[in-house]
Amino acid sequence: MEVKTKELSLFKEYALSFLIFLAGLIYLYFPVLKGLVFDWWHDPNYSHGFLLPLFSLYLVWVKRKELVSLPFQGNWWGIFLSLGGLFLLLLGWIAGEQFTQRFSLLVVFYGGLIFLFGWPLAKKLFFPVWINILAIPIPYVIYNSLTFPLKLFASKVATALLQLLGYSVYRDGNIIVLPNMVLEVIDACSGIRSLISLLAICSILAYFMRSNLWRTVLILASIPIAIGVNVLRVFLTGILSYHLGPKVAHGFFHTFSGMLVFVLSIFLVFTLHFFLAKR
Repeated sequence: MEVKTKELSLFKEYALSFLIFLAGLIYLYFPVLKGLVFDWWHDPNYSHGFLLPLFSLYLVWVKRKELVSLPFQGNWWGIFLSLGGLFLLLLGWIAGEQFTQRFSLLVVFYGGLIFLFGWPLAKKLFFPVWINILAIPIPYVIYNSLTFPLKLFASKVATALLQLLGYSVYRDGNIIVLPNMVLEVIDACSGIRSLISLLAICSILAYFMRSNLWRTVLILASIPIAIGVNVLRVFLTGILSYHLGPKVAHGFFHTFSGMLVFVLSIFLVFTLHFFLAKR
């Protein structure tokens, strides 16, 4: 009975220390968190950012008995990791670079886990913590460098398919010229939005698979699936615009096609996951 009382008292001490650390972290990073939530709310590319922290909390809840049974042995290496994260915060603040500031939050938080609870628990929480890196918007320099070639690829392949079917169409960069309209493949149609979301979904599904090989295959498969389905969207938009006019490329039809191809992407991902899990 006395042993259980000591264990309970020790657990309360660790829990109190963690809550104090968490409160200090929220206070320090409040402006960073506020800007991050703003981006999640206003940027459709990262609306899944609201779900990833909840998924992390779900994983912690599922593992709660296993985590509590681990030996809590704080490690001083966590201090050095947290200091490195604070240095990243300072660099990001000086340079005005939001990604570095937001990434530093995960570094400081993980360093705090190592310092307070030790490596055994930190290893168990590695995925629940670092999956949230997919909720951080990538720098616009990288974003633009990705969207431009994706737009060119989608417009090039879609044009080739349309010409293969006998449609009178030609391409100028990311602009597809039809007889009755000009169809421009913009950033929203580059496929980057689906790619980011699919990476998050595939990473979550891969976590529940046993084989590291199939985990890698599933995560990497999100890239050709997102790109291929986006090409299909541009191709179908070209066909419908050819027959029905410019209204197909704007408004409700454009939004609906985006939702439809994303549902198709998710279907393909889950289908692939089903077959890989069977193996």
